[in-house]
Amino acid sequence: MTGEQRGLLVVVMPVYEDAQASTRLFKELGKLYADGIHVVAVDDGSVQQPVSISWLEQAGVTGTVIALKRNEGHQRAIAVGLSYAAERFASSAECIVTMDSDGEDMPASIAELVAPLRQADVDVVVAQRRSRVETLRFRLFYQIYKRVFHLLTGRRISFGNFMAMKPAAPRPLCAMQEMWIHVAGCVLSARLGIAGCRLDRGPRYAGRSKLNFVGLALHGFRGLMVFAEDVLVRVGIACAGIAALSLLAGLAAVVLKIGGLATPGWFSVALGILLLVFLQTGTLTLTMLMLSGVVRGGGVNTPNYLSMIADMTHTHAKRHPV
Repeated sequence: MTGEQRGLLVVVMPVYEDAQASTRLFKELGKLYADGIHVVAVDDGSVQQPVSISWLEQAGVTGTVIALKRNEGHQRAIAVGLSYAAERFASSAECIVTMDSDGEDMPASIAELVAPLRQADVDVVVAQRRSRVETLRFRLFYQIYKRVFHLLTGRRISFGNFMAMKPAAPRPLCAMQEMWIHVAGCVLSARLGIAGCRLDRGPRYAGRSKLNFVGLALHGFRGLMVFAEDVLVRVGIACAGIAALSLLAGLAAVVLKIGGLATPGWFSVALGILLLVFLQTGTLTLTMLMLSGVVRGGGVNTPNYLSMIADMTHTHAKRHPV
């Protein structure tokens, strides 16, 4: 393939109905990295503005356009691109970068993002945002989400799709079912050496984000799904604690009743409420523990990325079906 020389920078990005922003991004990458870059643009089922290989050629960069059969969502699109990059560039690339195609992940930041990969114990470098061009509502809910995520999983997540990794790092990620659900969560769970790099987030080159609030909420819940076993166990422990407290409170109510300190009608109401709380939380505890056992015993079922691809086009090459 054109451009597969040693020291190649491979950039994987999903593109969906965003011709204006993505073509500008291709040009910026071409100016900054010239012949040392190979762009893997994953067209996530675009209908009105399908990605054309001519956009890469006009920008002066070598690359591959992978057209998916249908819209799979940006996480699966990135997973397809990483699977392709892991298969084709594991021995020829210097590093592999994943980024969005709207310009918010700035091309000029790639050099700074890649730098920590020189350390032997670092496999992946993630962009941690120093500043954001976002609404106040988004920032508020994002801060709430990060705290809930830490409470339920015991891990901190402060990065998204913009990351750089050594050529060997995508291979274990591509073997994990979690990557097809939430890429950042998969990186956290893969036990790779992770380093953070504080970068500014730029404004979109054009248009508006196609990911609405509901989509963002769903994306956040998918991050929790990656750590489903941890979440279930923590929720089960919390329920068990509440059940124990309700049992102790019930015993205290009985003691007060025997001692003649309870007002008429108070004892039966309090005991009834505490009994309901105990039964509900106890049942929920058993359910959580059973579900965690199912999650632990579930087999890994990673999709075949080739089955999602309609065709691939390479720069200076003819289009061919997959």
